[in-house]
Amino acid sequence: MGTTVALVRSGFSESEINRSVSNAWNLISFSPKRNQVESVVIKANLCYYWKSDTGYTTDPRIIAGIIDCVRERYGADTQIQVVEADASAMRTKYAFPMLGYENLAKQKKVKLFNLSNDFLKKESVLVNGHEFTFEVSQSLLDCDLFINVPKLKLMRATRITCALKNIFGCIASPNKFVYHSSLDRAIVGINKILHPDLTIVDGLVALGRFPVKLGLIMASIDPFSIDWIASQIMGYRPSKVGFLKVAIKEKLGNPKGITTCGEDLAPFRKKFPRESFLFQKWLWDVQFGLLKLYGKIVKDVIPPSLEGI
Repeated sequence: MGTTVALVRSGFSESEINRSVSNAWNLISFSPKRNQVESVVIKANLCYYWKSDTGYTTDPRIIAGIIDCVRERYGADTQIQVVEADASAMRTKYAFPMLGYENLAKQKKVKLFNLSNDFLKKESVLVNGHEFTFEVSQSLLDCDLFINVPKLKLMRATRITCALKNIFGCIASPNKFVYHSSLDRAIVGINKILHPDLTIVDGLVALGRFPVKLGLIMASIDPFSIDWIASQIMGYRPSKVGFLKVAIKEKLGNPKGITTCGEDLAPFRKKFPRESFLFQKWLWDVQFGLLKLYGKIVKDVIPPSLEGI
């Protein structure tokens, strides 16, 4: 039997978002693998310093709705951490305050945590004959409930970015651009190590050729199934998305029997602003080359002006 992906239409007020998050959770009848849930890690997508209304980063109101769901189901005393790791062009210590997460943490009485500052464990994995070694946070390995909260958006290097790519963001090393020459395999590799229990997608504002108010919440227990459906919404054949093809070969996911419930995906697909990648792929290759050169020279890819923020 295949995996179900819930599609829920949402308004943009806090109460509507809370209700939609709860509905999506209920539609897939999610229950955790562990009998007791005492520690919860929620992985947002804060890839850079752009706010959620640009379509780039997870809306803190989605995270707030998830926190409320967790406490309703597992108790007010459940320990909750909202986490992110440093990235090639982002430092978590700046992203949390700039994107509204410090205010969220105070309001909801949860902790913010930089995965790059955790006790790190080196994990090796083979993908299509290629060995990767990643540094991963012990907190992700030890928590009772791991919730993945990606955005619905396009990316030049991979066509789409959603559930599986957000787990790539869990790699503790900031200089993740070193994996971009074999990005499809690296995405699959880290997902063979880290397995979120629940994925809830922020599609309130999605990012295609331009940001669009899509008003969509998605949920599933399987990141691969989320990305299979997300590809269709974004106007691409999932079987043509590189990391999904690798995932099938590596038995990380199976497209057979994936079903949706809730809303029909056709209206969301019609509204999503698809982008042509013929020119964009060339542009990405140029930008990636410059990024690698800059990284070799300065051993970092953070614009120096941002380090003083």
